[in-house]
Amino acid sequence: MTPPPQAVLRDVFGHQTFRPGQAEVIEAVLNNRHVLAVMPTGAGKSLCFQVPALVRGGLTVVVSPLVALMQDQVAALRLCGVAAESINSGRRRAENVATWRRVVAGEVRLLYMAPERLMTEPMLAALAKLPLTLLAIDEAHCISQWGHGFRPEYADLCRLHDLFPHLPILALTATADAVTRDDIAQQLLRGRMEQVVQGFDRPNIRLSVQMKRNWKQQLLDILARHRNESGIVYCLSRNKTDAVATLLQQKGFHALPYHAAMDQAAREANQNAFITDQAVVMVATIAFGMGIDKADVRFVVHTDLPGTMEAYYQEIGRAGRDGAAAEAYMLYGLGDLRIRRQFIEDEPSSPERKRREHKRLDALLGYCESPSCRRIPLLAYFGEVSEPCGNCDICQHPVSCVDGTEMARQVLAAVRQSGQRYGAAHVIDILYGASTEKMRRAGHERLESFGVGKGRRKNQWRSLIRQMVASGFLGGSGTFLYRDDTVAPPQSPEASASAHSPRLTQADEPLNDKQGDLLAALKALRLHLARQRGVPAYIIFPDRTLIDMVRHCPRTVEEFAQVNGVGAVKLKDFAEPFLAEIAAKAPPSSAPSP
Repeated sequence: MTPPPQAVLRDVFGHQTFRPGQAEVIEAVLNNRHVLAVMPTGAGKSLCFQVPALVRGGLTVVVSPLVALMQDQVAALRLCGVAAESINSGRRRAENVATWRRVVAGEVRLLYMAPERLMTEPMLAALAKLPLTLLAIDEAHCISQWGHGFRPEYADLCRLHDLFPHLPILALTATADAVTRDDIAQQLLRGRMEQVVQGFDRPNIRLSVQMKRNWKQQLLDILARHRNESGIVYCLSRNKTDAVATLLQQKGFHALPYHAAMDQAAREANQNAFITDQAVVMVATIAFGMGIDKADVRFVVHTDLPGTMEAYYQEIGRAGRDGAAAEAYMLYGLGDLRIRRQFIEDEPSSPERKRREHKRLDALLGYCESPSCRRIPLLAYFGEVSEPCGNCDICQHPVSCVDGTEMARQVLAAVRQSGQRYGAAHVIDILYGASTEKMRRAGHERLESFGVGKGRRKNQWRSLIRQMVASGFLGGSGTFLYRDDTVAPPQSPEASASAHSPRLTQADEPLNDKQGDLLAALKALRLHLARQRGVPAYIIFPDRTLIDMVRHCPRTVEEFAQVNGVGAVKLKDFAEPFLAEIAAKAPPSSAPSP
């Protein structure tokens, strides 16, 4: 007899109810329909294919881009009693062969593979002989050539619709704008599908952006406000990641580096420490974060301009997954913009793709330079309309604006008169009337624009030029694009830099000191059990499950079974050690759950 989805959710995964959007996606898949599901980071996308896989039986193939992510999901499913496997380049050939034999024997419910391994002719021919019931494609934005993380090997997945015409395909992503969604729908699903797009707003995350002045001191000032909390600091390069981790360690923070050049054992140790210990700051490249389920990340800091709005949204979405107040900070400068522009130009892609990537970067710059609520342009990028949020630096500390039309005309005149060949610093020197060697060599002291802006501070000119680039008045290379519009530069461009008073939107009362001690003890036990099994700590139980234990203090197996995230197999495997730890460490006043 086929189990209903609700029973699988409860008995296998230990959850009483579906999160928003999950039931809708699962129902469509079970009715044999293609689905494109766009759900925020932390919304539970994996259950959207894991539950149907167990309801329908047969074999579900899951396409995933990262070996580490595959391995973690397989380990997590096995701890729940689910027959899951992966075939990937990180395993020995003999292990992959043995796995395939189990697949052919019908012993596997979910099989994880990278796109390049799936789309080989021998693999496709072999799968065609098996009882496939579902194809799930994670990180589906990689399919679209207009997506922010386009991967050519993902594009080949578009053949699956014709190769398996009667099989439902579920495409999942956390970050896809309207153009990318339409492209996925047409290329992969041929337009025959349901779209389930969850709201993109994360109102508990406070948004702040600062121009770089002294970025190291700015970073230290930010972290000083989060001294006893866990967070993530993103850096553009591996070298900077190591340097920032060292800096923070010297300043007394429990900071750990994470990037692809590190030894795998060191990466796993640092990841486990981040999940388990209190107040750990993970300093990382974008290699860190995907699949990590840590509920109490209180802040995310970008020390450099992210690549796209999608990447930024996905990375800040790792904060505040428990619903409590969290903060997202970005430090950026025009140097970051030049690097990002160069990355786009160096990419081996078509002129049309480069044009779209420049537009994506313009959208991110427009967000950074917004003179009003930051949430409005962030959500508008993903097609949502928003009112001023009251929970960003601009809403809480509004900047004064002036009509900058005349200033903008002066900038454009300086750009045109100097031959459209110079960057922002030189254009500002022209406006300011700076008598530099470069100015004299170029003969720019004779330009009509020379010195016309001497009455304004250089910071005002810098801010105006950034806004003009963001708004399309100036191309990234200084191209003259005259439009007779009004520009509204901040009168005080640094006004938002000191804003740091978050509006708290806590989902639950914070844990008291004794509850915090119990949580620390449960995390230590979790790490011990994880090391015994050779898996990351969060796979035993995510933070939110441990917090549920702390709040309800179960004393019996029956009460432990009611904890969110405790399914039948985990109840059997883990009730005894966790109940013993709770009995030993729980505050005397803690009442058992009703």
